[in-house]
Amino acid sequence: MSISLLLAQMLNGLQYGVMLFLLAAGLTLVFGIMSFVNLAHGSLYMLGAYAAAVVSGHTGSFGLGVLAAVATGLVVGMVLEWVAVSRLYRRDHLDHVLATFGLVLFFNEVVRMIWGPHPVFVSLPESLSGTVDLFGFTYPTYRFLIIVVGLLVAAGSQWLIHKTRVGMLIRAGSVNPQMVGALGVNIRLLNAMLFALGAALAALAGAMAGPILSVQSGMGEPVLITTLVVIVIGGIGSVHGALYAGIIVGLVDTLGRTFLPMIIREFADRETANAAGPALASMSIYLLMAIVLAWKPQGLFPAHKGSV
Repeated sequence: MSISLLLAQMLNGLQYGVMLFLLAAGLTLVFGIMSFVNLAHGSLYMLGAYAAAVVSGHTGSFGLGVLAAVATGLVVGMVLEWVAVSRLYRRDHLDHVLATFGLVLFFNEVVRMIWGPHPVFVSLPESLSGTVDLFGFTYPTYRFLIIVVGLLVAAGSQWLIHKTRVGMLIRAGSVNPQMVGALGVNIRLLNAMLFALGAALAALAGAMAGPILSVQSGMGEPVLITTLVVIVIGGIGSVHGALYAGIIVGLVDTLGRTFLPMIIREFADRETANAAGPALASMSIYLLMAIVLAWKPQGLFPAHKGSV
């Protein structure tokens, strides 16, 4: 095992981790602050990927595709909150699950009707298709861009929540929404903005994932499961916890998929190692979640009252 391979896989794990953070940040805000279980969050990720693919394919500009994905997430998030979600806040969590699962089926069928069952591939501009020189080895430019974007979003989220009036209202609303409403704040509008922000972050994650993965119907469900693991490990309602947990999960999964087959080859044949290694790596994140829940049931970085 070379140092360059280890560094490259650590960067891959960091890239995967910040991608998970983009999804987990919005979902943990909606779940932790609004107490709304949104299984359709992965569908917003899928719609962002399709929006970026369509716009970048027609205009030739990947940047415009990303902007279109974020705008799509904001608009769809606002419409969903107004049409369906706002009517479910006072309902039981089981109602949230059933309603948003229905939305998952709806969005998957709409995507199949419009774009068909076959994957859509997103091509990168030449400026993002190369590599950058890092610490004596090369690393794909686009994957490095994902890391930068994720960290900038993390910094922006912390600034929004802790340094602005909107963030103050979000934190206050998470503790006592009735009192905040009594002071003249439009709680319904605040919830709609928060839900739309989470949808925009999910769509941004989908747009950034498009060039790496194939864009297809149902692509949001597998990543949603991993996102929920990130939220549980980081602490429900904690944005900074989502960042740290996303990076931890990304590193555990990526390093496990790379190095577990190498370790297993010392005791078994290559075919067995190549099959067992990725499976054990996938299991490792759930084992990590179980250990964290047994040690700290509220997560590694739980949100305290009035903070996220």
